[in-house]
Amino acid sequence: MEGRLRDLPAPVRAGLSCTLLAILGGFVASGVHLRFHHANRDERPGLSVDDLRGAYRGIRTRAPLLVALERGHPDDLAANERKALLDWLRGSRLAEDYDDPERGDAAPAEVLGRRCLSCHSRTAGTSRPPNLDFWDDVKAAAVSRDVRPVDTKILAASTHTHALSLGGLSILLGGLLLATRGPRPLVHGAALLLGLSLFLDLASWWLSRGSGAFLGVLLVSGTLFNLLSVLGTAGILLDLWLPKRPS
Repeated sequence: MEGRLRDLPAPVRAGLSCTLLAILGGFVASGVHLRFHHANRDERPGLSVDDLRGAYRGIRTRAPLLVALERGHPDDLAANERKALLDWLRGSRLAEDYDDPERGDAAPAEVLGRRCLSCHSRTAGTSRPPNLDFWDDVKAAAVSRDVRPVDTKILAASTHTHALSLGGLSILLGGLLLATRGPRPLVHGAALLLGLSLFLDLASWWLSRGSGAFLGVLLVSGTLFNLLSVLGTAGILLDLWLPKRPS
């Protein structure tokens, strides 16, 4: 079986090459979809590990600003000002009430400006995080997060689709790799890791719901599967067209 790919007729190799290029395009589209689908799931800009944590396990955090105020920071904050900030942070109108002119001096923006910017400002000589200069800065410290994981029914449907499609793709790539002229230990190892990483990736989708420890397994196995798939596809393409070895 080894080296049989290069012996195929040129039209067949051309057809296989187009299919493999389409598969590579699919992996690029998968990466773009991952970014669009999961970015901001953690209610923060950009794609991060927290986005995956939110999708498969969920995230519940309390706003850092709320936690600091509840523990009595800063010490010299007047009781009425602390209450105004706490009522605002516990409410559902963070953006709308942040600089509400009807609140006058009790508006959160005014209180933070008077009491907090001496330390929590980019221009402060002894600046300490978080910065509270502008609303975008304040928002990151004022929002409590309660991100629910993907619904079980949706996760089951996604597992069904991915297990059958990616499982079939893995068998195809493994079979084609065996038909290349690549070193046997390398090909055998790639076939093993391809299947193992796919299994661990899909299993971690479910296991992460019970234990956050599996989020690391999910991240590593998913990355490994995609990397091996892309490298394997590229290797098969090369083998289809590299000159034959001398007899």
